[in-house]
Amino acid sequence: MAFSKIVQESKVINADDFLKTAEKVTEILDRKKPVNQNITVTGKLVKLKPVGEALVIGDLHGDLKSLNTIMGKSGFFETMKADRSAALVFLGDYGDRGVQSPELCYSVLSLKLAFPEQVILLRGNHEAPSDMMAYPHDLPFQLQRKFKQKGGAVYQQLQELFSHLYNAVYVENRYLMVHGGLPTKLESLQELADADQLHPHKAFLEELLWNDPDEQVKGVVSSPRGAGYLFGKTVTAKILQTVNAKILIRGHESTRNGFKINHNGKILTLFSRKGPPYFNRNGAYLELSLKQKFENANQLVPFIHTF
Repeated sequence: MAFSKIVQESKVINADDFLKTAEKVTEILDRKKPVNQNITVTGKLVKLKPVGEALVIGDLHGDLKSLNTIMGKSGFFETMKADRSAALVFLGDYGDRGVQSPELCYSVLSLKLAFPEQVILLRGNHEAPSDMMAYPHDLPFQLQRKFKQKGGAVYQQLQELFSHLYNAVYVENRYLMVHGGLPTKLESLQELADADQLHPHKAFLEELLWNDPDEQVKGVVSSPRGAGYLFGKTVTAKILQTVNAKILIRGHESTRNGFKINHNGKILTLFSRKGPPYFNRNGAYLELSLKQKFENANQLVPFIHTF
């Protein structure tokens, strides 16, 4: 199977087949011990050994064309076939704000089925628990449009699946990957693994999904988004040191050129779709060898591809 075939299937998929696919992926996500020796899962934290190639994709928001472009340009479908150590990391925000949200979700889930150990799905704020779901949240209406009276059942299954998505990916002494930002009071990797279990009594999950870095902020201030916080570079330096990581890789923010670098090169933001309602000039994705060790996100620029 090629990725182009998955895209074609997504356009004609019926509700029953979508439900079966979502149920299978939920079962995969519920596994406690992956077969791949390069991956360890603790709670909702994925630890990757520093081996093999990685493709990192930011927010897609129902833009199937952008995902198709990324998979075509990168050739990563074939890379994963040839090398089981290759990892494809999605940083979350699969649906909403794009008319092909159902097709995009199905395509991502199909990738997970095709490569269950190599495709890693993070939770975004558009896959959040109902008490802090992003607005507008139009995925249920998009599902109803596509699947008619069965749209509600599909959405219910997707909500169950969202609760199984991972909180973060960690490559020791290299990268921490999340959707939004750093929990500002984080003291251990275990708190990343348990963030969803600690919600809502502790704000770790909310901050992972909603926080943003800011160049002007000193410390932490409330976010204008209505959830999470804006955090400054001193917070970034402290938390990365706490977890023994050099660079935070995250999504969550639309960027004109598809990526941006913050906090003295300690944060890389990727935004992997383009067009309305964002009107960014480019989308971007990151492709690099996890064996290589970098101290600063500016060193990653040669491995960032824009389209």
